Amino acid sequence: MSGNRRRVLIPSPDVVEIVTEARAELLPGEALVSFRLAGVCGSDTHAMHGHHPQMTLPYYPGHEVVGIVEEVAEGVDASLLGARVTPEPTLPCGQCKTCRRGNENVCENLEFFGCGFREGGMADTFTVRADRLHIVPEGFTDEQAILIEPLATPVHATRLAGDLTGRAVLIQGCGTIGLLMLAAARHAGARRIVMSDVLPSKRAFAEQLGADATVNALAEDFPEAVLEALGETADVVFDCVSIPSTVEAGLAVLAKAGKLVTVGIPTRPVTIPLAQVQDAQQSILGAATYVAEDYRISAEIIGSGAVDTNVMVSASYPFERAAEAFAQAATGEQVKVVITA
Repeated sequence: MSGNRRRVLIPSPDVVEIVTEARAELLPGEALVSFRLAGVCGSDTHAMHGHHPQMTLPYYPGHEVVGIVEEVAEGVDASLLGARVTPEPTLPCGQCKTCRRGNENVCENLEFFGCGFREGGMADTFTVRADRLHIVPEGFTDEQAILIEPLATPVHATRLAGDLTGRAVLIQGCGTIGLLMLAAARHAGARRIVMSDVLPSKRAFAEQLGADATVNALAEDFPEAVLEALGETADVVFDCVSIPSTVEAGLAVLAKAGKLVTVGIPTRPVTIPLAQVQDAQQSILGAATYVAEDYRISAEIIGSGAVDTNVMVSASYPFERAAEAFAQAATGEQVKVVITA
């Protein structure tokens, strides 16, 4: 397939452009996919502002994406042709020590589709390794399918946290990942879930989606308010913000032998009260993206109806208005902004 394609490009801080380039050459092991829907992620807006610790500009965005397989390279399973797919955007080498141990999401040579890689999904067509494609379950809308990737991150975090059955959980941040963290933690068996955020509108979304209680993250009596809302200390804290104040507040309500799981991407260093962590035998875990099993569980949760796309997908823009979509996502007022073909 020859010709040109439109691509979204972030060339410099706070600039979103649509450029026209030649269609990508189909390399061995790859599939060519035509674009249907893409989500604007918090990672995208951080990178757009030049604040993402791993992503540098310029870059081609689009790692939350749904499309149709139009062509496959020689040797790739031809049954993929015509399939509606969503990529698992991590591109591990499969050979390094961490890959061999099954932790391919933290591959020592990791590349990431749509996050600094030569290809991103916000394009009329894009190429991607065929072995990273997941077929969208039959009956899913595109809006459900676009949430498989972002939900897989909280699913991975819950699996790292261990058995949540009957546990008391605090989720810090009621943005996209925080709200999906709610669905993942509930699916994993959490008994009581309290969520916090600085914005009343975001806390209202959390309550609408089933949080047992919400707390203003700026409240002077935040620890006391969380402990009262939970009825006990938090067995697990999922920090979807990961700034110094949320880490401090999370540890203030964490049970002895509890776990604080860092899900959000820290943009600056954080000081840890190590004496407390040691003496209380607490664990601080980093949760990075996902593996294929998390995608499977994510699709299962969405298929069960536990994720309300009418709430989660809060704004939609056509491809040619990609700059507006990024600007709206960056306000922090939306849950999930999507870009359509």
